[in-house]
Amino acid sequence: MQHKVKVTIGFCVKNNEATVKEAIDSVVNQDFPHKLMELVVVDGNSKDKTMSIVKKALLNTDIKTKILFENKGLGVARQMVVDNGTGDYIIWVDGDMVLQRDHVRKQVEFMELNPTVGIAVGKFEMYPEEDLIATLDSIEWMAMEIMYGQKASSVPVLHAAGGSTYRVSALREVGGFDCCIKGALEDWDTQYRIKERGWSTLVTTARFYSRRKETWLALWNQNLWYGYGGHYIFHKHKKGVAAKTPLEPIECSIIAYKLTRRKVAFLLPIQYVFKKIAWLFGFFKAHFDGYGHSVARVHPK
Repeated sequence: MQHKVKVTIGFCVKNNEATVKEAIDSVVNQDFPHKLMELVVVDGNSKDKTMSIVKKALLNTDIKTKILFENKGLGVARQMVVDNGTGDYIIWVDGDMVLQRDHVRKQVEFMELNPTVGIAVGKFEMYPEEDLIATLDSIEWMAMEIMYGQKASSVPVLHAAGGSTYRVSALREVGGFDCCIKGALEDWDTQYRIKERGWSTLVTTARFYSRRKETWLALWNQNLWYGYGGHYIFHKHKKGVAAKTPLEPIECSIIAYKLTRRKVAFLLPIQYVFKKIAWLFGFFKAHFDGYGHSVARVHPK
């Protein structure tokens, strides 16, 4: 690994006061040289104590930090990181995540050894002692990683920016993030475009934890939001973003049980269907709102 490689941590947050302290602490405690790291925080108009917690946590850090604000959506927030960062790579951290202490180092080493990789997707780990809803969501995600994560062509089914590392040269080649995206799936859009330019997207061994939603309402709202974004992506890329096959939830449940040996895994199809219904509501809401109907390929191949 080249010792002068610089890394930008893109920390896009909004109303994460319950989890943001451990997220920012996991960045500050990385074993990668801090003089080669910078932190770009973008707050999406938080209405709680998120930013006061972040600022307090950063008082004694030696990591160079920029704090920015926006109120237009994740596409804009992530592009602000691209525009204001100076690193060779951007590692995205969400306000409900915790990085393993060696996450940055492992991701940088991987990217340096694999110059054709545009995006390195970190490995999701399950938080201990989660409640039923969060547990089901976590083991579904872990099962999906096994089902699709090792197939580079299928990574878009799983990929989220959080926990992943983007090669800045690949990002700039495709024009960065689509600032017209108001909500979710700005990361899928960017990944599609990066892959179209011939860059690889691969899963690494660098681990991170992500807290899942703990109530039915929170889970519904999250997937409603994903469905809303899915409508835009569908019109922009002409690609489906739903289940691969009708048997996917059953296959996922079986894999989850083999992975965890927890009988709760057999409840996965119920939660899976609940999430897909929410997703469809969001998709059709976007349709009636006209979100995505006039989208053009503003980032041509």
